[in-house]
Amino acid sequence: MPTAIAVTGADMALPPLDERTVPAVVLKDLDRQPLDQALAALQQLIDQCGHVIVVCSRVVAPGVERRLHTIRSLLESDRIAFFRPDLPPLGLAVLARQLRQLASCDLSPGVLASAGRLLTHYIHAGAVLGSVTKLDRVPVGLKSHAKSWVPGSQFGVIAHPEPQLVRIGPEASLSGPEFATSMLVAKGQLQTDWIAGTLAPAWNVQGLREAPLPVESALWWGTPKLVEFCTFLPDLSVLYQLVTSVRQSSCHWCGIDVIGDRCVFCSATSPLEQHQLTTG
Repeated sequence: MPTAIAVTGADMALPPLDERTVPAVVLKDLDRQPLDQALAALQQLIDQCGHVIVVCSRVVAPGVERRLHTIRSLLESDRIAFFRPDLPPLGLAVLARQLRQLASCDLSPGVLASAGRLLTHYIHAGAVLGSVTKLDRVPVGLKSHAKSWVPGSQFGVIAHPEPQLVRIGPEASLSGPEFATSMLVAKGQLQTDWIAGTLAPAWNVQGLREAPLPVESALWWGTPKLVEFCTFLPDLSVLYQLVTSVRQSSCHWCGIDVIGDRCVFCSATSPLEQHQLTTG
């Protein structure tokens, strides 16, 4: 069985892009079910798949986060990895699907878990917002705050990889990826054709699809009046080549193979990184 890729809600389990994409494991209502039931479900998942990578939003309900850490502690398992990159919900759902694509390949659990950090660099995630008055994840100037009160104002925002914010108008533009991507769009309580009509052509997007808006998006962006978007690399062969081109090493603490300087399963950093932190 491939390494399990788990998400905390059904809205984060995007449809597969190809027949090889493994299904997401949905940890539904994790904070509402009895603890012993949640423990049994995770233990069974570990027994079946060997390792579990839980992709979790930074704005997930506090009860869900506490329950995840409680389960990992009670199981005393280093085969459960929590991955919480600073991505908006739609971008996080896209990343989880990319890991599901890669889970069908011959990648070890540690390399697969580490791949998430690598692939975030190739994701451009943003939204069109009807207001930025409650947006606290991207720097917002006083002028933008003032313009939020003007009826009909809309703002184009990039949260990742580099924050950007513009008021949408004839000259508005956002810097995007310098490589071919696909785009996913999720509509909230806002009407706009700027993404499909202006942004996607400017970014040379190769394909555009729609998805339901994740439940956590309104909280992340500070308003339900939004349309969220994300560009990504859809091709499994490209994803696989990116991951396998990076040098692998063994975690000095738990021994699992990883890429990069941090083990997602035990959170240990490489001795070189620790030395730099100590002497820097």
